[in-house]
Formats: sequence, structure tokens, C-alpha cells
Amino acid sequence: MNRVALQASSTPLIHQHDVALLDLDGVVYVGSDAVAGVPEIIAAATEAGMRFGYVTNNASRTPHEVGEHLRDLGIAAIDDEVITSSQAASRVLAERLPPGSPVLIVGTAALAAEVESAGLRAVWSATDDPAGVAQGYSPELSWAMLAEACVAVRAGAFWVATNADSTLPSPRGPLPGNGSFVEVVARTTGVTPVVAGKPEPAMHTECVLRTGAAQPLVVGDRLDTDIEGAQRAGVPSLLVLTGVAQPADLLTARVGQRPTYLAADLGGILVSHPEVVLSAGAAICGDWRVTDRGDSLLLARFRDTGGSGHPASPASSGADCDALRALAVLAWETGIVPTVAGDQTSAALLTRLGLASGD
Repeated sequence: MNRVALQASSTPLIHQHDVALLDLDGVVYVGSDAVAGVPEIIAAATEAGMRFGYVTNNASRTPHEVGEHLRDLGIAAIDDEVITSSQAASRVLAERLPPGSPVLIVGTAALAAEVESAGLRAVWSATDDPAGVAQGYSPELSWAMLAEACVAVRAGAFWVATNADSTLPSPRGPLPGNGSFVEVVARTTGVTPVVAGKPEPAMHTECVLRTGAAQPLVVGDRLDTDIEGAQRAGVPSLLVLTGVAQPADLLTARVGQRPTYLAADLGGILVSHPEVVLSAGAAICGDWRVTDRGDSLLLARFRDTGGSGHPASPASSGADCDALRALAVLAWETGIVPTVAGDQTSAALLTRLGLASGD
């Protein structure tokens, strides 16, 4: 069966893609700390010849500041490898507005710097008659800044949001993202902004232009931005489970948000990916079989592996992901929002995935 989502790969992804476009929050780091093992994974992939683009919808920092953070974490990144939504937003504004046009900044000085780099003039008040508005995430965002945005947008300024992520990951759990504050301006003015960041095409264009990728792979932790953006651009994607997306989200993912590959973390670029085989109301991946019971899906260890043609996947890929691949594919095939059950062999695994009854 040819499947766009959750494909098999007989060779590690680093041998198929020249550039991995890595989302940052939730993939490379959470808060100020690196996701465990990521610096070593990036070093190994770089040694094998893969290049990286470090892509973020967060417009609060300059590429240099992001690069410094990555280097502090032990990742040998250079500033030119960092692609931010503020760069994409500034390109969109510069393509629409005459050079030197005033643009109201609703965000940080980093966003203002990118707007200036695009040949526009950053201003901070609606009294400067801005021709455009650039809105991006800022931890210091205030009511006064949102009020200036509302005045400018109502006056007809061309409004671009760096991204529409409603949340951003943190060690304390999801916190309000730029999209939450964009919604304030949208509801107040009745205007919908142009969005530059993922999943919009402008961000992918920015990534390809800056990295020169010929066979890119998008790696992300969000179905609604990273994975959807990759699908809309026609680029393969790898979903990792170190950030926002949870196993239950994958089972209910709509067609436009289903990843090409799945891994527990970024280490998924270093390994092959097993096939999910659909047969007679069941899905098999590695050591696991999922059976459609009409009103639920039953996960059980696939005991008769001898000569079956369904060997376990590499250990670094993880039995948990093998089971989750089979669960997701059968859930998508049946078209139902499943209740997942398990036998004695799978109870602990379902608990780890957050899919056990009562989770």
C-alpha cells in the first residue's frame, strides 16, 4: 500500500535528505534547556553530511541570539542557519510596501531589526501613520502595544503576523503564544492578518532560500504548524514527541496534518523507519498488532514473528513508536476516533503513550 503518511524507510533519513529544517521549541530545546541527546544527534548527523536549518515561529529573538543559545547548548550552529518567522514576515511586508515605508512593530527589537533589514522603517506608535503592522511574540507584550496595533489596522495598515501559534511549549506546560494575542487584535478590528510563519508557504520559501535545500526534511513537534506546513509545501516531515504533539493527537490527526515519519525524538533522523502493514482489519508494525474491534482498537504484541516478514524495528526507533505507528494508521483507515484497549502485553506501553483507559 502506498501511503503518504507514516511511510517506511529502509535507510536512515540522513542518507535521503540534504537539509533537516528543525523546529526549535519542542524539538531542539524546551525553555532554555536542550532536549536530551539532541546536541549529540546533530553532531552525528552533521558528520554524516546532513546540513541543518534552525527554524522557529518565535519572532522574539534575532538569529544571532538564537545562534548563541544553540552554541551554549553545545550545538555548532552558525547564525546564517537560523530562520525566524520575523524574517519571513519582513519579506512579505517588503514585497507589498514601498521601500522606507513605516511599519508598526508589535513585538521585540529583534522583529524591528528584521523589518529594518528588509528596507522598511520600524515605528512604535500608530501616530506615525504606519503603512504596515508586524506582530510577533514578545514576553513583554502589553495592552498598550495591542491597542496601537488595533488603531493602525483599523486605519488600513497591511497587517502581517509572524505566526499564529496559540501556545508555545515551556517546562511549566503550554503558555500563550503569538496567535493568542493576534486573536485579540483580530476580534477587536474584525480584520484577518496575513500569517508569514508555519504553516504558511512564506516560511517554507524563506527556509529553502536561506539553506539552498534540494531534498529538505521538516522536523517538528506540532501537527498544526510544522507538519501541516511541510505537507502544504510538498516536503516530507518527521514528527517528534518531545514538545506539543501527544500520541492521542496523532491518532486523530486530519489528512493535512499527518507526518511522513514518526520518532520519539530527533534521533529519528539517524535510523530507518519500519513499514506498517494493513491486513484484514489489522495493522502490524514491528512487534505490534492493532486490531479493529468496531468500537475500539486493540493493541497486542505480535507474537508469531517467525517468517512473518515483520521484524522489529531498530531499537533506537523504539517499540513505543512502532505501536503508535500501527495505532495511527488503523485509526486513520477506519475513520473513527478510537478508544484504545490493550492486552496484558501492552498495558504498560499504553500508559507510557498516555492512551490507557482513564488517561
